[in-house]
Amino acid sequence: MEILLKAYAKINLSLDVTGVRDNGYHDLRMIMQTINLYDRISVKRIQKDEIIISANHAVVQTDSDNLIYKACMRFFEAAGISSGLFITLDKRIPVAAGLAGGSADAAATLKALNMLFDAGLSVDELKKIGVKLGADVPFMIEGGTCLCEGIGEIITDLCPLRELPLVIVKPARGISTKLVYDMLEEPGKLNHPDVDGMVRAVNKGDIPGVVSRLGNVLESVTEKEVPEVTSLKKRLMELGAMGSLMSGSGTTVFGIFDKKDKAQEAYYALKNETLENKVYLTSTIGKNAL
Repeated sequence: MEILLKAYAKINLSLDVTGVRDNGYHDLRMIMQTINLYDRISVKRIQKDEIIISANHAVVQTDSDNLIYKACMRFFEAAGISSGLFITLDKRIPVAAGLAGGSADAAATLKALNMLFDAGLSVDELKKIGVKLGADVPFMIEGGTCLCEGIGEIITDLCPLRELPLVIVKPARGISTKLVYDMLEEPGKLNHPDVDGMVRAVNKGDIPGVVSRLGNVLESVTEKEVPEVTSLKKRLMELGAMGSLMSGSGTTVFGIFDKKDKAQEAYYALKNETLENKVYLTSTIGKNAL
């Protein structure tokens, strides 16, 4: 038996840091949104008692440091199961981009294992396993449009947004998430986005209200380190985006468009302007479509 799943990426419509814990973790308030950009994962059992990961992208580690491998070990521990596995990863989400590709793969792996072994773990139980792997994993299991708080594990469903066309651009340069958080100013000195206003706008389906409240405190660091982030946001607006923002710690930038044809024009324009950046034409996607 083989389980095939799509591991969907996310963007942050809003990302705020409200404090720093004694253990160094940051308290966050984020509006997370699933997008129709995904990796493909296949999982099947093998007789050999080991976890073998095969990936189509050279930059992806396939040893025990891979989040997929760690997700398998955490699942086995929680479910009281042990088995050999062969896992194939078709990597499409750009790496180190602020789109939670690694977390998406871990989340999809947990779902796949739950199905493969008919373990019967609930979504909440899977999320409890997921948070041990990374702050974004619980949301990647949940999906849709959510307010995520704490380190990301406290999740509140919001009203699903209608499908919004997106153009996503990943500059050639990346940045370490740890570096971004290490360089971030104290929460009291940050220019905080209006997360509560964003929640109200999302729940009302007020797209102009959502767009006007796009905000990410991590831009204050990443834009200094990778100036392309600033120039790409500006370029997306010039090409007709209603709003543009960096996702996560970056360096990916997205533009929200009101019409698909406008997004398509922007996509082709950006594709033709440089070969260095990776450009994607996609959209937001609701939980029911996952």
